[in-house]
Amino acid sequence: MSSIEHYDVAIIGAGPAGLAAAATAAEHGARVVCIDANDQPGGQFWRHRPEETHPADDGSLHHDWKTYLRLRERFDAALGGSLRFYAGRHVWMAQREESGFTLRTTASAQAGRAAPGPQTVRATRLVVCAGGYDRQLPVPGWDLPGVMAAGGIQAFIKANGMLPGKRFVVAGTGPFLLPVAANLADAGGAVAAVCESADLTGWFPHLATAARVPAKALEGAAYAKSFLKHRIPYRTRTVVTEVLGSDRVQAVRTAKVDSRGRTVPGSERLIEDVDAVGFGWGFTAQLELPVALGAETRVDDDGSLVGVVDAQQHSSVPGLYLAGEVSGVGGAALAVVEGLIAGRAAAAATAARPSAAESSAADPRLVRKAATYRAFARAMHLAHPVPAGWQDWLRPDTTVCRCEEVTAGDIAAAKKHLCATDARTMKSMTRTGMGWCQGKVCGFAVSCLAGAEGASAESLQSVAKRPVGVPVTLSELLTLEDEQVLEITTDH
Repeated sequence: MSSIEHYDVAIIGAGPAGLAAAATAAEHGARVVCIDANDQPGGQFWRHRPEETHPADDGSLHHDWKTYLRLRERFDAALGGSLRFYAGRHVWMAQREESGFTLRTTASAQAGRAAPGPQTVRATRLVVCAGGYDRQLPVPGWDLPGVMAAGGIQAFIKANGMLPGKRFVVAGTGPFLLPVAANLADAGGAVAAVCESADLTGWFPHLATAARVPAKALEGAAYAKSFLKHRIPYRTRTVVTEVLGSDRVQAVRTAKVDSRGRTVPGSERLIEDVDAVGFGWGFTAQLELPVALGAETRVDDDGSLVGVVDAQQHSSVPGLYLAGEVSGVGGAALAVVEGLIAGRAAAAATAARPSAAESSAADPRLVRKAATYRAFARAMHLAHPVPAGWQDWLRPDTTVCRCEEVTAGDIAAAKKHLCATDARTMKSMTRTGMGWCQGKVCGFAVSCLAGAEGASAESLQSVAKRPVGVPVTLSELLTLEDEQVLEITTDH
């Protein structure tokens, strides 16, 4: 096997957007490679047990499993022909060249028994469907064992078929809290409370938009039924202000908040006998590679930094397409539609076959569907904002950057005495974001704490700017040319 392989289209990620993009591009005649960190397709949304296990995953813990099976059938049909799939590999660096893109890959920690792939891939067109990760806000005690991201809890259940605890509290904001709690209950766990910081009356101005996506209402009704069945308390305008425990989670303290996210005095409540807490404050797009390639970004309605795309998911960089959460957090249904559009557009742009060139225009039905889902996502973001008063929950000794153990007091001091008013300067002064996760967990919170009026676009961009996307070995760095190493060391 050659260490450098050449393709028409490279797809990064095999989640909802990546599966759709890869299958579509291959069906339109392009030679396609799909690279994913996991050892099987599906991404985090359709993360499932190894396919060799018995009994096979029946999809009972997944939403819209039928869509996955349909996409997977198309994906598998193209394998061995015009599509190659490299599982268990990260793309740790992407470079734009005159004839396309060069991607450098490394084995991922999740590789398991996955077959090794090429170190370097070159492609004329690139579709990034990297997805996102849970956005986290610090709170006293959130570094105790037993505290997880809400998405991490759901992924744990789907991948292992077992629970990471017995009695849970799920807290944060947004509809994503509902399937997490329902999965916990369906898997045999006890859910002491779901704490939603928003007031559901925030949906009232957006009812017309929500009505255009009836599937979401049916989905919500199914979760309501599950909550009634398992008697799960759902508390709105409620936040967890403290996680309590000596060496692991034992209890949480909650409080009511007003419309600005400020805690209401006297509303505090203690929930005891809790051994696991899942926090979910929306998602942050995984933008390392698009930012490294120079793609234009913007701050979306949920405060996340996302890539700018046109109706065909084409970014500001020639030949680079973005689909799924990287172009705006909007859920799996939107990601699939964007993947279909991007895969078709990327294949057509290579002009691999006359039929591909003829289909260069985006399917207007898909464009309209994407617009409908995007409008719903915007309504969701506006109805479930990050509460503005969350910083008031912190104490000076509250850990914000868990990798480097930087506290809220350290950050406040750097801001006051060292003029650290953005994430990049804060990184230099306090080491926030310099640990293993490189700011993926704390970057949003640090940007908010450093800024005078929340997280600025410039501050969020500095967090997303990582020339090396994931940790790599020194031997892999040695594959770079001298000027490329100089670019990394001077830019990071």
